[in-house]
Amino acid sequence: MQDPRPTDAILNFVLENLNIVNKVTKLESVAQFNTQRGQETLHPLVSVLDQSKSKPIRPTRFISDLYLVFLKDTKCAELNYGRSHYDYQEETMIFIAPGQVAGFDENGELLQPNGWALAFHPDLIRGTAIGRHVKDYSFFAYEANEALHLSGRERQIIIECFNKIQYELEHAIDKHSKTLIASNIELLLNYCVRFYDRQFITRTNINKDLLAKFETLMDDYFQSDKPQTLGIPSVGYCADRLNLSANYFGDLIKKETGRSAHEYIQDKLIAVAKDRIFDASKSITEIAYEMGFKYPQHFTRLFKQRVGQSPQEYRLLN
Repeated sequence: MQDPRPTDAILNFVLENLNIVNKVTKLESVAQFNTQRGQETLHPLVSVLDQSKSKPIRPTRFISDLYLVFLKDTKCAELNYGRSHYDYQEETMIFIAPGQVAGFDENGELLQPNGWALAFHPDLIRGTAIGRHVKDYSFFAYEANEALHLSGRERQIIIECFNKIQYELEHAIDKHSKTLIASNIELLLNYCVRFYDRQFITRTNINKDLLAKFETLMDDYFQSDKPQTLGIPSVGYCADRLNLSANYFGDLIKKETGRSAHEYIQDKLIAVAKDRIFDASKSITEIAYEMGFKYPQHFTRLFKQRVGQSPQEYRLLN
């Protein structure tokens, strides 16, 4: 019997044609990243580039196998990133994880990169401290319009981190190289965590506006028939309706309320459920289905966990 799976040649042909149609190329290695910019590759798994020394590149969209960190010096071309377009302002940073699509619309004009860029392959950090918790750096899944905006002093600190990594790359590779490079990347990302925390605080008015929109979204959701058709609203659903990435939305809610977005949604659900339980014309099972639960016992379990009483006990005692 003939193997129904396509051959490698057929797969390559399909991928090549998909790339032509969608104008998406694949960024597979640090060497490829450097070559596109006309810069030397000092290490096969990691590179720090002063983009003022890069040659102009042809705008394109790409899917990356690398972790990429960009620090922009000046306003430049509009970047397509995920679902968003982002018009860079001065001194901003964005973070791209493997598997994400980013890049620029192709318009026939060459683009001069600027600022700094860090590119590293996941293999670089395997077995290191940062490799074990790199997924905790949630900003790698932020949208481009959720970029990190730096003060002058913060920018200086980030560039110092780039310089430390660059120093190690220019040093002869020895048994300490991987540990020191990975540690300096971790230091850079930890500073970015701190600076994002500062950004959440300094943008408190914007954040409170988003919280108000989130509250309205929850009210409208539970007053509609969406719970019966879509179920309990997820963090991803709410973030999407607010035009945010799920990670940024979750971090924002945590910073503003001290609760995770998932806990916030559950609190809202329980508050609505408490009101409905007073309607004696409806059974607890009917209320559970109205709230979006597929199984009434799940509603009862959650309610008891959060309130300390079962829905029926709460109804009788109140």
